[in-house]
Amino acid sequence: MRYSELLKEVKGISGKVLSRELKDLETNELVERNVLNTAPVTVRYCITDYGKSLKQLTTTITDWGLLGVIYRQRIISRMKTG
Repeated sequence: MRYSELLKEVKGISGKVLSRELKDLETNELVERNVLNTAPVTVRYCITDYGKSLKQLTTTITDWGLLGVIYRQRIISRMKTG
């Protein structure tokens, strides 16, 4: 994806923070930055194979977090009913 596409896709992140995070991801070889020879210059970011290896882990963490929301709602509901 291009930087501008990422900025639109990731809700609630500033350009400065996105830029910093992309640099960190690139440093850790989770994404690859490709500068295309266009006018104006286009920069595209692609997930690396190493980055793709995190898919199962992030899916598991997301599922766990969503399940936690359900449990939290149940606990709050029980507290209200006494």
